[in-house]
Amino acid sequence: MIRPVLKMGDPRLLQIAAPVTAFDTPELHALIADMRDTMAALNGAGLAAPQIGVDLQLVIFGLQANPRYPDAAPVPDTVLINPELTLLGEQMDDAWEGCLSVPGMRGRVSRYTHLHYRGFDACGQIIDRTVSGFHARVVQHEVDHLLGILYPMRIADLRNFGFTEVLFPGQPISAD
Repeated sequence: MIRPVLKMGDPRLLQIAAPVTAFDTPELHALIADMRDTMAALNGAGLAAPQIGVDLQLVIFGLQANPRYPDAAPVPDTVLINPELTLLGEQMDDAWEGCLSVPGMRGRVSRYTHLHYRGFDACGQIIDRTVSGFHARVVQHEVDHLLGILYPMRIADLRNFGFTEVLFPGQPISAD
């Protein structure tokens, strides 16, 4: 089921999410199915449970071919619960980001280029990965949602924030 996505300004997006305590339950699997449906319907690269009003440390992400990110390397389809990030080095990269909770907008955000993440899948099995590039960016963006952080809060220079149609005229516009 496609769920409504909360928009920036909703105070629920600013809360720190609670850890998931029960794995492999019908309720958890139903929530993940709804998140997948919602993300797919909006051509998203990721979605955090708080974006649909669910106060849990749960994110999904994945990207094969996506019109919103035509130059991005593939990212494996992942359900990540109770994530922990470890930054690997100080190297950062600036790139344009969008968000389903900030529709129609883009901003340049600096993110670490290499990191390690650890958490659990829907059945409680450990996920343990070292990633870089766009994959690392997506994980950081989604995990920020669990901490009550939206990407515009990370924009260093607001001259690099605006409406997609103005920043990138002539490019296809998506729902974000």
